[in-house]
Amino acid sequence: MSSLLARFEALDQLLYDTRQYWQCVAFACDAYPWPELAPVLEQLDDEDVQTLDANEQQLVRYFANYIPNIEQLSALSVLDLRQQMPTQSLPFWLSNGIKGRKLTQLQTFVEQLAPQNHNEKVLEWCAGKGHLGRLLAHQYDVSVHSVEIQAHLCQQGEHLAQQFELPIAFTQADVLADDCSAWIEGCEHAVALHACGGLHQALIRQASDVHTPRISISPCCYHLFLQHEYYQPMSERAKQSKLNLQLSDLKLALQQTVTAGQRVQRLRQTEVQWRLGFDQLVRDVFSKTDYTPVPSVGKQVFSGEFADFCQWAAQQKGLALPQALNYEHYLALGCQRKRMTDRIELVRHLFRRAIEVWLVLDRALYLQQAHYDVDIFEFCEPSLTPRNILIDARLNRELM
Repeated sequence: MSSLLARFEALDQLLYDTRQYWQCVAFACDAYPWPELAPVLEQLDDEDVQTLDANEQQLVRYFANYIPNIEQLSALSVLDLRQQMPTQSLPFWLSNGIKGRKLTQLQTFVEQLAPQNHNEKVLEWCAGKGHLGRLLAHQYDVSVHSVEIQAHLCQQGEHLAQQFELPIAFTQADVLADDCSAWIEGCEHAVALHACGGLHQALIRQASDVHTPRISISPCCYHLFLQHEYYQPMSERAKQSKLNLQLSDLKLALQQTVTAGQRVQRLRQTEVQWRLGFDQLVRDVFSKTDYTPVPSVGKQVFSGEFADFCQWAAQQKGLALPQALNYEHYLALGCQRKRMTDRIELVRHLFRRAIEVWLVLDRALYLQQAHYDVDIFEFCEPSLTPRNILIDARLNRELM
């Protein structure tokens, strides 16, 4: 049994045994899903919640006496950090236009991608403007074929490559719909940094089908391009799992974020309070029991009045609100619901990295089935990006 498979087996069983704590939607709850945890959660003030949420080790310690095996679950989610500091400084023309944190992400990712052969042919999947491809071409003297769906990004990427005389060619394509086989077969190393959900899954499947010598992927946004109600596992072992991951479960894996600015945080808090206040209003006035979702709207709305938001939201849902409503009452209820929601999410956040590692292991085991030696690790600190896992797979022809 490989170490990846052993880890998956243990993680899968623990996630299944503890699913009552994470497989719920906080917004939809009008009471704590776990009455036994209510006193433990209610004794936390808002600052305590923020502090625990920002420190996974403290969070685990706080709930260790209340949720079985939570420390073991945390241990199974830990990956090695192999961040390598950039070996060479970049010329100004190459880094120009790439913001600081993003540039460091790219550099630490590129440090893990040193080619095995000189003049290696690299395929950059979902390339955007080709920032990653330019760094690879400059640092390792490799030729790069960058594939991107948006024409204007291809044009900008081509212009930059030509301007700096880098061996990069761009192709505009929809990797989920177009035939990409020729480009994949023509490469020796397929790379993707933060290609979302179905996009990086498509690369894994297609590249492994044609035995691409090396595949290096940092996954992101596991919920995007989901074509079924439940997540469809890739590996044979994950297909045997009793877990049924829904959209909300896949989104949970992404809820570790880099702290936003104070203004953005305030607007987010107001938005959640108002949405929950409107939901409580609908429950009371229209005797509804399920959560009432409201479409996304510009953040400027949440700098206005709660009553105006409720009128707008009611129109979106085809509801006629009574003339006499105590909006202050429902805003207060929304604030109360927000307080409870934060504490429900705090419990769910214990499992966010574990779910992400489960998803990554599913991809790694799929590649192992296809005769790859697979390594998974963190290529940078989470402060640079919480999506810091690298799946690095090298074809083992002796196993074929």
